[in-house]
Amino acid sequence: MKTKKLTLCAMLIAIGILAGNFIYIPIGASKCFPVQAAVNVIASVILGPAYAVLTAFGISLVRNIIGTGSIMAFPGSMAGAFLASILYAKTKSTAAAASGEVIGTGIIGALIAVPISKFILGSEVGALFYVGPFIVSSLGGAIIGYLILKSTEIIRLGKKFND
Repeated sequence: MKTKKLTLCAMLIAIGILAGNFIYIPIGASKCFPVQAAVNVIASVILGPAYAVLTAFGISLVRNIIGTGSIMAFPGSMAGAFLASILYAKTKSTAAAASGEVIGTGIIGALIAVPISKFILGSEVGALFYVGPFIVSSLGGAIIGYLILKSTEIIRLGKKFND
């Protein structure tokens, strides 16, 4: 089972990097990657908390290494993946996972970004500076991830019905 989860994690990281590099929205000082949030929701439902956070970290790390991401990708994506997977584990609701992604990335991740911005980047911006862009990015991606999960659920139910 561990090999299967690691393989899915690696595949989602690849999707997040490849698709994420082409689909982004520049908002303020940040690049908003809705694909990251979509992958977070999917990983949260399929893989659970540890692997969802690992997936978010992997995407952020590689995007930073290849120069297509910023250091702000780490707090937002990892907080979003964590909260999304915890809410899904408690409720078994993909809507709860999508909501967790938006709250985790958009609010919690944005608040974690403030000290990173201050101490690492030397920028004195307020907490609300990151909330707007992080929410916009995570909301779009959470909706995409939710729709992908729901469509695969419908396909799976259709196959069971036709068998």
